[in-house]
Parts: sequence; C-alpha cells; structure tokens
Amino acid sequence: MGAFGAHGLQSRLAPADMAIFETAVRYQMYHALALLAAAWLAGGGGGRGSVLAGWAFVVGIALFSGSLYLLVFTGERWLGAITPLGGVAFLVGWLALGWSFLRR
Repeated sequence: MGAFGAHGLQSRLAPADMAIFETAVRYQMYHALALLAAAWLAGGGGGRGSVLAGWAFVVGIALFSGSLYLLVFTGERWLGAITPLGGVAFLVGWLALGWSFLRR
C-alpha cells in the first residue's frame, strides 16, 4: 500500500488526504509486525492472550487502516467515525500481547 501511495496516488490526492493515507499505511505496517509477534508467542506457548492479540490486531487493521483507506478513496468523511474502533482494537491487542508475554 505504501508503494502504491507513493507512486500512484501522490499526484492524484490532496496533501491532507495523502497524509491520511500514509497514516493508514504506517499503522497497518506496525500492526502487521505485531501480528508476527503474536504468532511467535502463540507458537511458543503464549496461550489465549497471544491468540486474542492476533485477532485484535487483525480487527484493528481492518477498522483503523481500512476506514482511512475508504475515507481517502471515497471522500466519505463519516468513515472517520469508524477509525477509533480500530484504535481500541489495537489497544486490546497490545494489552493482550503484553499479558501473554509476561505470563510466558
């Protein structure tokens, strides 16, 4: 998504929309790495916390980054109201990942 934005969208989007797109890409990347950490913990006996973290990160990416992508591509600003739900899912994921790591 980052390469698509940098090469395909930069000349087509307003600077404010490009910033929103870049935020979506950044959070998607951070939480893709967090998903790898959750999978690593799950494979090493991380228990239910690591599984919860993984699902929370997936939901967070879909809601947070997904709503921002849709906002930029459709211009429907009401989609920004969905974004905080993804942020809450990210918080749940990080808390579950930390709990899983400490219990390991």
